[in-house]
Amino acid sequence: MYYFIVNPNSRRGRGESIWKKLEETLRTYGVDYQVFLTEKPGDARGFARTLTEGCRDSTIIVAVGGDGTVNEVLDGLCFCGSVTLGYVPAGSGNDLARSLKLPKNPVKCLKKILHPEHYKILDYGVLTYGEDEVFHRRFAVSAGIGMDGAVCHSLLNFKAKSRFLKLSAGKFTYLFAGVIQLIKAKPSKGYILLNGVRKVEFNHAYFISAHIHPYEGGGFKFAPDADSEDGQLSICIMNTRKKGNLIQVLLSALFGRKSLNKGARFYTCREALIHVEQPMAVHVDGESCFCQTDVQLRCIGKRLHMIV
Repeated sequence: MYYFIVNPNSRRGRGESIWKKLEETLRTYGVDYQVFLTEKPGDARGFARTLTEGCRDSTIIVAVGGDGTVNEVLDGLCFCGSVTLGYVPAGSGNDLARSLKLPKNPVKCLKKILHPEHYKILDYGVLTYGEDEVFHRRFAVSAGIGMDGAVCHSLLNFKAKSRFLKLSAGKFTYLFAGVIQLIKAKPSKGYILLNGVRKVEFNHAYFISAHIHPYEGGGFKFAPDADSEDGQLSICIMNTRKKGNLIQVLLSALFGRKSLNKGARFYTCREALIHVEQPMAVHVDGESCFCQTDVQLRCIGKRLHMIV
């Protein structure tokens, strides 16, 4: 039995049309399946929890949607039994699919899931935030605080986004939103504590991102050295007095190169604690975690079993 968790509204309704094609293929092959269609944020998380909570049997869950859909599914999984995750990308960013080199054609992607030849056991991350009430959010691709979080927040209500998506310009949607947030961005003082022992202070941090996979924002390679199977987070800190230096960082990430800008610092660690003096936007896989001053991040190594 295959369980499909589908976001029909991903990429302004593209998820629904993709699911119809997938369903035709499933019926043609006579596959035993059950589908759960999301209607609002949080549904995918709830479906994943219902399917796996207390379950000791082997379960195959296939997410159909964008990185946000995968994020919710991952966040809802209970690893009681053997859980295998499949993914058919149908979003605007699809950074996880890009990193895993999944087929762009959804039917080809489905066929790889139905007739798997390769699996990977991947890391995932956990972000913790909150004071009066503490929240834990898993992430499959990346999490961040600062300008990249602000970009993700703005895209949730970005009215022009649908026009870009119709042109298949997901990366440039993020670039356009990034330019807007670059103009608005203000740096903050603070520090990051790596593995509980190494403290790195900064005075002009615009963003700090933590990566399981190299990409975020629809193909921006902020962490070229990130390895999803090494049990480590790849950290990128953009700390500079000159806001103009951010342009070089964005362009380097856009073209998949590691920034040589002096303001860009890179670290690897199993866990990190970040403190900023001014509240800054936080995201996990592009999903909002509001504005925070303190967050904790850690890598859970070799836990997520995926069909690739």
